[in-house]
Amino acid sequence: MSTHYPFTAIVGMDDLRLALLLNAVSPAVGGVLVRGEKGTAKSTAVRALSALMPEVEVVPHCRFSCDPRSPDPGCPDGPHTADAEAGVHRPARMVELPVGASEDRLVGALDIERALAEGEKSFEPGLLAAAHRGVLYVDEVNLLHDHLVDLLLDAAAMGASYVEREGVSVRHAARFLLVGTMNPEEGELRPQLLDRFGLTVEVTASREPDQRVEVVRRRLAYDEDPSGFAARWAAEEDALRQRIAAARQLLPSVRLGDAALRQIAAVCAAFEVDGMRADIVTARTATALAAWAGRTEVLDEDVRQAALLSLPHRRRRNPFDAPGLDEDKLDETLEQSRGEDDDPDPGGPNGPDGGGQPPQDGPMGDPPVPEQRTGEQDDAPQPTPQDSTAGRADGGEQAAVAADEPFRTRPFTVAGLGDGAAGRRSRARTEHGRTTGARRPQGTLTKLHLAATVRAAAPHQRARGRSGPGLVVRKDDLRQAVREGREGNLVLFVVDASGSMAARQRMAAVKGAVLSLLLDAYQRRDKVGLVTFRGSGAELALPPTSSVEAGAARLERLPTGGRTPLAAGLLRAREVLRVERLRDASRRPLLVVVTDGRATDATAGSGGRRADGSAPVALASRAARLLAAEGVSSVVVDCETGPVRLGLAGALARELAGTAVTLDELRADAVSALVRDARRAA
Repeated sequence: MSTHYPFTAIVGMDDLRLALLLNAVSPAVGGVLVRGEKGTAKSTAVRALSALMPEVEVVPHCRFSCDPRSPDPGCPDGPHTADAEAGVHRPARMVELPVGASEDRLVGALDIERALAEGEKSFEPGLLAAAHRGVLYVDEVNLLHDHLVDLLLDAAAMGASYVEREGVSVRHAARFLLVGTMNPEEGELRPQLLDRFGLTVEVTASREPDQRVEVVRRRLAYDEDPSGFAARWAAEEDALRQRIAAARQLLPSVRLGDAALRQIAAVCAAFEVDGMRADIVTARTATALAAWAGRTEVLDEDVRQAALLSLPHRRRRNPFDAPGLDEDKLDETLEQSRGEDDDPDPGGPNGPDGGGQPPQDGPMGDPPVPEQRTGEQDDAPQPTPQDSTAGRADGGEQAAVAADEPFRTRPFTVAGLGDGAAGRRSRARTEHGRTTGARRPQGTLTKLHLAATVRAAAPHQRARGRSGPGLVVRKDDLRQAVREGREGNLVLFVVDASGSMAARQRMAAVKGAVLSLLLDAYQRRDKVGLVTFRGSGAELALPPTSSVEAGAARLERLPTGGRTPLAAGLLRAREVLRVERLRDASRRPLLVVVTDGRATDATAGSGGRRADGSAPVALASRAARLLAAEGVSSVVVDCETGPVRLGLAGALARELAGTAVTLDELRADAVSALVRDARRAA
């Protein structure tokens, strides 16, 4: 068995360590979502925590880790009789859920074939059963399919997992400490899923040279001799393990007074969080903080720290909001609500006894309660200055302009039927959706098509000796349901940032339109990429990613000016799509070209032609026909304005065999207005 890196040897990351320990003390807090850049020891911290978890006593040979003192009455391996003497002790498990896991791997597999053919209910437990009374760790949780995240969080909230297939159901206990880690650069979780995690922590690498040196020194020592390094930290690990056990025992005795409850309610109301889950999680976290500090009463400082851990991710209303909490507003709200109930707290943060907090030993000892956290003022993106001057088509460059407010856009889809990752844009064959047909199972049967199975079995009943009522079903008769749902696509934006686009202050409207399309891509579970062209060529401003926030950030900083190398932009997009097709052939692309259709070239002479005699417009047409020949679905957003319009963007859309829409027609409400007008005219 490999030796885990000691939890007490982790340098810094006070918030992360505290959040993990609070969940170890009280799993009812609801888990931790750890957000951070790559290489910040997120996984190391989670694995180190599992070694600190107290051992669990289980019923021998029970695949669902039932407690012999109070076994689960509905355990599929039961029934078990309560017998404290019959239990065996084992370490708490840490179960990892891989990103590519199937639903059966997560919740367990119910053998439908055996249930129908032999009348026996056979259930193979999944990872949720293995994680019961332990730790379930999901790395890159933001890359999991949404329906898997829903199943995972539902089980964490209810403490049980339910598997139902064609009228056959199994239920088992599933109570675990849930920890998810993610890199925001790879895309965000949906707000409704963020809310299901109890706490969230932002992790970044330290900018202090001394602390970075200590991180490297300890890591090198561990890699050289893992066992010896762990032995040097054994005393600190044992002390921390004992403190977790003591806090667990103290937790039921902690009193959450009316004054603390009033403060929690006031803070959640002040920050306008949705629903009541925030209040409940904050209350549980404050109680765990008091137990962790060795107290039986929740103090002001517990409420404040609990709010800093439980509220930032619940304030995020749309994908472009920056996470964080305004600490000045938090302190002001706590001050206003203080003292309305219960006695004043002498042990508050400014009290003489410091609230009974453990000494702040730093990275070598127990994780301290951080004194301050970076507020949302530091995390929020700084406004980009807007240049009110018109762009220049002579090769000059103007400062980036701010985007107009996003709006709801028309729906665009990829034609045909795909097989890509589940999403909400284009039609696809999926595991979830409406049933459209049946086929023989290819591997394990997951979704039974009952009518097709009966039709397949019916002609053979006499040969199988069935003369009365009932039906003899054999394995060859079983049919898998074929379902149709929606998939997510790769939406590649090709944005014209030339001087002609910046003229007459159009770029603010153009950026607003692209931002609206990015928001639509977020809602439809797409990957996005961004190619821009201006001056003498095109560049890949954002490689395809699931993070629409990254796309919005690149768009905000996009400069404009120069000539319009439209052909270069289209050819660069074609190359990006070629590479992505090799990486993920099942994810179909949707090309969105945002331009006025004008094509010029910095290398062209006074006659508008290049040295080889080719015209920029002809080159753009040739590149568009290449994309059309490869079957790429395209949309051209026509940004041409003014009384005289050349219709070049429409011509480009025809070459791409795609759809052309103006900026005004891009709005969903504009389509509704056209439909209403047509109905009135009829």
